[in-house]
Amino acid sequence: MTDEVSAKDLHNARTIWDYHLMNHRLEPVDVGIGLGSHDLGVATFTAKLYHEQFFPMIVFTGASSRTTAARFPRGEAVHYREHAIELGVPSSAIRVETNATNTGQNLTFTRDLLASADIPVKTVLLIAKPYMERRAYATCQKVWPEVQAICASEPIGFDDYLAGIGDTKLVLDMLVGDLQRVMEYPALGFAVQQDIPTEVESSYDRLVAAGYTSRLMTA
Repeated sequence: MTDEVSAKDLHNARTIWDYHLMNHRLEPVDVGIGLGSHDLGVATFTAKLYHEQFFPMIVFTGASSRTTAARFPRGEAVHYREHAIELGVPSSAIRVETNATNTGQNLTFTRDLLASADIPVKTVLLIAKPYMERRAYATCQKVWPEVQAICASEPIGFDDYLAGIGDTKLVLDMLVGDLQRVMEYPALGFAVQQDIPTEVESSYDRLVAAGYTSRLMTA
């Protein structure tokens, strides 16, 4: 952790972290969808779930963003695929979607990829960063309502996640940014509405006031 992050900031961030987790019960589905990001743990956990036979096919989706271009120069989905193969997933079980630059595109382009391959899909498991679960679910409900979606992420605690990423401020910035999108995307037509407890909104306001704003959308 960095010295500039106060205990109060961490408390507020933990409140938002807990809210983002959907706590869905895992069950077998038709396809596992690994949503691209800076977090290679998504690919690791997707591979684990594949080996545990939660799905017979994986789609990794994602181009690059300003936070991932240096780490994943060939694109998030391509690097995720390579990592999953290193973990023993056969290449034949993986498809990649390499154009998406936001969550709506992740899901829309994945839907279209599977449809063009005549692969019927009724159920999907969305695998994401822990603090992206709720936004992924709300987005899928909007852009791909025909499927039954459940969400999962690497089962890791908040403190361990911060230590693994190694940049506490970045994680807090992204926690705040994801919550802003959960709050604002429904009015923009990008996602379905989610109930947001007052405590979560208050934590968001306090972190914005404290300067965790680098991932906020601007008008």
